[in-house]
Amino acid sequence: MSRTLLSLVVPCYNEEDALSTFFSQVVPALEAIDETDFEIVCINDGSKDGTLPLLVSIAETNARVRVIDLSRNFGKEAALSAGLAEARGDIVVPFDADLQDPPEVIARLVSKWREGFDVVLAKRSDRSSDSYLKRQSAMSFYRLHNKLADLKIPEDVGDFRLMTREVVDTLNALPESRRFMKGLFAWVGFRTAEVTYVRNSRVAGQTKFSGWKLWNFALEGITSFSTLPLRMWTYFGLFVAATSFVYAAYLVIRTLVRGIDVPGYASIFVSLLFFSGVQMIGIGVIGEYIGRIYIESKRRPLYVIRRRYGRDA
Repeated sequence: MSRTLLSLVVPCYNEEDALSTFFSQVVPALEAIDETDFEIVCINDGSKDGTLPLLVSIAETNARVRVIDLSRNFGKEAALSAGLAEARGDIVVPFDADLQDPPEVIARLVSKWREGFDVVLAKRSDRSSDSYLKRQSAMSFYRLHNKLADLKIPEDVGDFRLMTREVVDTLNALPESRRFMKGLFAWVGFRTAEVTYVRNSRVAGQTKFSGWKLWNFALEGITSFSTLPLRMWTYFGLFVAATSFVYAAYLVIRTLVRGIDVPGYASIFVSLLFFSGVQMIGIGVIGEYIGRIYIESKRRPLYVIRRRYGRDA
């Protein structure tokens, strides 16, 4: 019986401080999985510290490590897509270098996959290692997204999961250049199971996601899989039109009964400001979708690979 090849896909951006601990924990965890060979595909996403030289030195001494060096920082979604395209395994596991996801969970994912599932999700049962603000913002995003979009994203599930070659090939064939990977993972479907685990704190370094980046990431997710924001403005426009019609009828009746009076300047000014603001928000929502169409229409590649490193690169 042939052995299964597992590809661990690891996007890296300024992870120099974490890499030594990462490999010291991940390699033994992968070696302990029965009847499985593995490769570790590290994607250097334009790191500005010593991440790339350290990865290259590791790849030179360990034939199971390959390094994909992108020409600049394209963002985690693009780096993850690059890793999925480069992975050669029968099963593929995206994994972060910060070790917040315990490497021991990978064996549990493989065990669940052997029961016949195509996708095995790693669900966080405890996120106390994350800050209160991050936990609340994540919970709010999942709930808002799942209310607005027809496609539901599993709550408390990140990129950490196991996928079969069939699932990965399907993801690689998708033509989007603006990718929200959590949504694409859910969109492709396949037979799915879950494994729960407790998330750890980062072993080193700081998170690369600021509040502003997380906000833009949430907008990306909502606009990628839902047109409800556009539809909401149609409904709001109908509501405003109906309200104005009712108010116009009221003014006509009042004028016929009481005669003409002098309208107030303040109420007119406030109304103009309010509805001007509403129009600008509506234009902004439309612009967000038009911007996505504009970027997709260029058909630029999602990322550019500068060089590959490793004995079998």
